[in-house]
Amino acid sequence: MRIPMTETKFLSYRLYFTVAITTAIWALLLWNHFHGGVVSHHLLHRKDLPKISDWWSGLLLPLLTFLLTYRIQKRLVKDNNTSPLKFPKNILYGCCSALVYGIALSTFFALGYSKITGYLFNAIILLAFLFPIYRAEYLLGFVLGMTFTFGAFISITAGTIFVMISLILNLYVRRWGLLLFKKIRSLLSSQSKTISVLLLALSLISFEGAAQKLAVIKGTVKDENQKPLAAASISLYQVKDSLLIKTVYTANNGEYIFEGVNETKYLIKAVTIGYKQSTISINVIGSNTLIVPAITMVTDIKALKEITVQAQKLLFEQKADKMIVNVNASASNAGASALEILEKSPGITVDKDGNISLKGKAGVQIFIDGKPAYLSGQDLANYLRNLQGTQLDQIEIMTNPLAKFDATGTSGLINIKTKKAMQLGYSATFTAGYTQGIYARNNQDLNFNYRKNKVNLFATFSRNERNTMRTFIIDRKFLNPSAKTIQTLLNQQSDKTNWNAANALKLGTDIFLSKNTTIGAVVNGFYNPERAVSTGTIFLSNPTHVLLASTDAKSTNKSAWKNFSTNINLRHVLDSLGKELSADLDYLYYTGANTQDLSNYFYNAAGAANGKPDTLYGNLPQLIKIYSAKVDYLHPLKKGAKLELGFKAAYVETDANAVYDSLIYKRIIPDVGRSNHFVYNEQISAAYASYSRPFSKKLSGQFGLRLEHTLAHGNQLTTSEKFTFSYTQLFPTAYLSYKANEKNTWTINYGRRLRRPDYESLNPFVKFLDRYTFEQGNPNLRPQFSHNIELLHMFSNLITTTLNFTRTNNIIQVVLEQNENTNQTFGKQVNIANQQQYGIAVNLFKQIKNFSGNFYVNVYNNEFKGIINNSFVTIGATTATFNTTVAYKFTNGITTEINGFYRTAGLEGIFRIRALGAVNLGASMPLFKNKATIRISARDIFWTQKALGKVQFGTIDTQFQQVPDSRTVGLTFSYRISKGKLSNSKRKAGSADDEQNRVKGSNN
Repeated sequence: MRIPMTETKFLSYRLYFTVAITTAIWALLLWNHFHGGVVSHHLLHRKDLPKISDWWSGLLLPLLTFLLTYRIQKRLVKDNNTSPLKFPKNILYGCCSALVYGIALSTFFALGYSKITGYLFNAIILLAFLFPIYRAEYLLGFVLGMTFTFGAFISITAGTIFVMISLILNLYVRRWGLLLFKKIRSLLSSQSKTISVLLLALSLISFEGAAQKLAVIKGTVKDENQKPLAAASISLYQVKDSLLIKTVYTANNGEYIFEGVNETKYLIKAVTIGYKQSTISINVIGSNTLIVPAITMVTDIKALKEITVQAQKLLFEQKADKMIVNVNASASNAGASALEILEKSPGITVDKDGNISLKGKAGVQIFIDGKPAYLSGQDLANYLRNLQGTQLDQIEIMTNPLAKFDATGTSGLINIKTKKAMQLGYSATFTAGYTQGIYARNNQDLNFNYRKNKVNLFATFSRNERNTMRTFIIDRKFLNPSAKTIQTLLNQQSDKTNWNAANALKLGTDIFLSKNTTIGAVVNGFYNPERAVSTGTIFLSNPTHVLLASTDAKSTNKSAWKNFSTNINLRHVLDSLGKELSADLDYLYYTGANTQDLSNYFYNAAGAANGKPDTLYGNLPQLIKIYSAKVDYLHPLKKGAKLELGFKAAYVETDANAVYDSLIYKRIIPDVGRSNHFVYNEQISAAYASYSRPFSKKLSGQFGLRLEHTLAHGNQLTTSEKFTFSYTQLFPTAYLSYKANEKNTWTINYGRRLRRPDYESLNPFVKFLDRYTFEQGNPNLRPQFSHNIELLHMFSNLITTTLNFTRTNNIIQVVLEQNENTNQTFGKQVNIANQQQYGIAVNLFKQIKNFSGNFYVNVYNNEFKGIINNSFVTIGATTATFNTTVAYKFTNGITTEINGFYRTAGLEGIFRIRALGAVNLGASMPLFKNKATIRISARDIFWTQKALGKVQFGTIDTQFQQVPDSRTVGLTFSYRISKGKLSNSKRKAGSADDEQNRVKGSNN
């Protein structure tokens, strides 16, 4: 039976139902208020997580009811072509079933029947395969059933997560599973013995008939003046069913290409900002290459009045020399920091301390908008934690950068590109976000761009306030150096809370003196106050675990980093052939105030005070200045060849003064033995030449050579110790690319690179964590050098396979040393060993209609051989990393996504780390005619991103565990306004080399 009704009548039912729900929830809240009070519920039923009051239910539940019933109404209107509407009873049945399910789930949970609750949770995953429980009526019933036990906020959060999971399972996994089952059944029934494992693997990615002939479609897009249009969206539709086959974007010369196309009739649709949509019909016959007539796009005057950029990009794009990650294409990036986005990017791993590795190799060079970040170690990690994903546009991952880039970065280069407006007129984007973990975080940023005539102005302001917590658990065994037997056990657990508020401002201008000449200037500044408090207890025991003594340790660090940097750049095109000259001048100034209060209270086995407390005060100011200049020249040659030449010079000054005082019997006494004053300066000169050309239609190459000279001086003013070292090195690079056919492209590349020690690691300062643990610099550090070879194969833009080999000499790693008499352990960076690595990486990408899926796996073997603490050590391990992202975009613009990563047990330097991973969920929805976007994300939902590991060699035997505040829920809202015409001009990022990437202590 179907119940007919009009849209107006349905609206009245929606209002009645919403009023009824509102009345019921407020009646319950008032009853609770006068009979014991309105309760609050801890997130995930954990007392260490924040509480949410049930008063929120009075607002959230009526709003959710009205919105979900609206969604049901819209679906009915879409599914019914007649009026009055026909209301299917399955909507009512679905809502009631979910209501009963929610009541049962919450009831069993509240009564403590954990096993039954677990079965009901697991059953949801099974039901998601069979029924469309992602629909609005199911969510409404589920939330209503759970609200009266858990409140609306927790119920809506749980319901939203279940909806996203069921959406992926029902519409994606289930569908692909059925197609895979049919494919395998068809293969088995044919009893063909010639089907190989490779063809079966490819059938998982493509369900197109293997017997069909595949063609190639090529074409160009131009404007009314017959000039090529870059970045135009070109979509290929099948005429018979209007099915979207794929979407590509035009290159700088306006060209586009579709590969692997079946025989049939197609419609090509071209869309780009500021122009009217254009279409063309074609008929593909056979497997030949079809050259489509050029598409001419006409300016849309009406659209120029207000433009909103909404071009959809793929999450990952594989190029011959790099992989590109489009940050905004992932809904789960809402509320995430740049470090968290890097962590789930293919090939990138982040260790327990925030250090970044690429394909299992340390020594990554981080660039921001083509400029080095000028940070390293913990300070680079802090900067990336404070850089919000809302400010990012793309991440470029290059394992073997070209010769024009600095040679620093033995494992490669990661260029983080921030958002930039490129249009005449003005544009502004405001973003605000809130993230809840154990503690709350919030961020706001504003991007503004204005261009008129020959002047372009841009500004960015951002603020990011973070409250985080991290738990450390360390177990150490101190061995007798001669007998190698255990003489002391040390167990330590500490909690570190951290608060900081990063404020950053960028102001800049471009002046277009002529069509061939542009000058620009950029000013950056940031201010980052930070406070960290670490509290913990250290227990000392004998080998039989009998307590000997304990220590309560508390450390308070306060810091305030400030930075000012400026860049002046010039770009001049010499002639119509494309000869180009560019120049950059940079000046950077860092100043940091850092104070540390460290207190230790000692107790005997009975818990009585044992000796006077040890209190240490530290004042560690730091000053860094960087001067940089570079010139680049591009000279086009005949037959598509080009020559690039460049020169660069940089000078760095650092001044770090560590002053420690001890509190002895309430008197502050200068601690001369721990204080130190270190001054370091460094000069780097570099020149490069790069030549590239196509040798044939299928073969092309690029060859480069970079020369770098380094001269460094260090002076410990406290002890009058000085050192000087100088070296000159050549760094060759080579690329050869062979396009065998339209589907297969092979590329082999080679590069030699280095990693210079960061400035603070050269400083022999001692940085205390507690009485038994500290860090120390090493002025004897020298650079590490690596040889990198890669073989890459790309198949139809679907599969990319990479084989790599790397050999690194004098590798820089943190090692542990300890004093068995005082039970002290300290870490410092040393040139410990040589490293060899073999690896294979496979990236699979497939898009079917509104679904997209990406799977990345990297398997590599690391082996270290060298002298550590006067002992020859060989350490090796094979590790596998997996990254998976699955997304679905609805026709109304709503996008849902599930992604995750997993890393098997492996090596991080000399530390053996157990397996870890994370699963993230996300959803985004456009609002206000695509002017605004709201994103919600849940990160590390199972709280599995915990680092556990150990290190064992010589007399060192240590195990540790780190539990970060990684399970979070984030909500981000952004609003865009713009008016004007899209511009093709590109603003230079500025001069750069690796100096800033080696600064420790700032959060640029």
